Amino acid sequence: MAGSLALADVAVRCRMASGQDRSWRLHGRLAGLLVAIGRVAAAVICLLAWPAAAYRPFDGTDAAVAALNEVEIELEPAGRLQTGSQSSLIAPGVVFNYGFAERWEVVLQSQMLTPISPGGGPASLAATGAFLKYVIQPGVLQGQSGISIATEFGPLLPGINAEPGVGFSWAGIVSQRWDWGTAHFNVEANLTRDQQGEAFLDVILEGPSTWKVRPVFETFYDKVWTQAETRSVLLGAIWQVENDLSLDAAFRYALVNGHPVNEIRAGLTFAFKEQGDTTPIRPGASFGNWGLSR
Repeated sequence: MAGSLALADVAVRCRMASGQDRSWRLHGRLAGLLVAIGRVAAAVICLLAWPAAAYRPFDGTDAAVAALNEVEIELEPAGRLQTGSQSSLIAPGVVFNYGFAERWEVVLQSQMLTPISPGGGPASLAATGAFLKYVIQPGVLQGQSGISIATEFGPLLPGINAEPGVGFSWAGIVSQRWDWGTAHFNVEANLTRDQQGEAFLDVILEGPSTWKVRPVFETFYDKVWTQAETRSVLLGAIWQVENDLSLDAAFRYALVNGHPVNEIRAGLTFAFKEQGDTTPIRPGASFGNWGLSR
């Protein structure tokens, strides 16, 4: 009897070990697939040579990129957007960042909008884009002294049941950090998907980087010539759970051509290294840039 139990225990342990091995192999394959997507996207953007385009939960971004061989994923499982009498569910919103070279990252992003008000129309895939981001001058966000300066550029891609055209985006970003907090300044010029000129000016303020939970504030002004003018304010918080994981929540209020827009945002950002890369993940996380035309 004891021998039978021992053999059964060995068999169970073998099955458990085999299951663990399969789980780790699956995780490795998934990480490899995400890295491969990042490399292909970076190559395509570079080869097509498009001209000039975050940071959850903002519309602007910071002057930092994912480290070499690092994947960062920003996910908004569910958010709510209220425009006049129309409400929409944002579920999900995703930004994929991959550090494919020193001081370079590729950014892929999109979000699903589902109207929840009567007569709101079909769901749409919007804010889709593929960008390259480069740190022009390493600074405080790269562990050095002085300001950090970055640029981001790339195409605004057509959506599904959303704007069908292709546009272009270019942004300049400056970041600085003090004991009391961090500031990010964005200047962005876009050609929208319907071929209109757009300007975007943005300021982000964060509480001390040493705080586990830091308050955040953002204000921006956006103008699409002949179409829309937007003034927006956001208040929220970021909880840095670990170096490779942060949670965020925020409320945004805006006036678009004088009409109110309210938005609730909640999400997370997590990071991991390419398989085989044992260098530690740097503290904090850089986040993608949503922007209005994005």
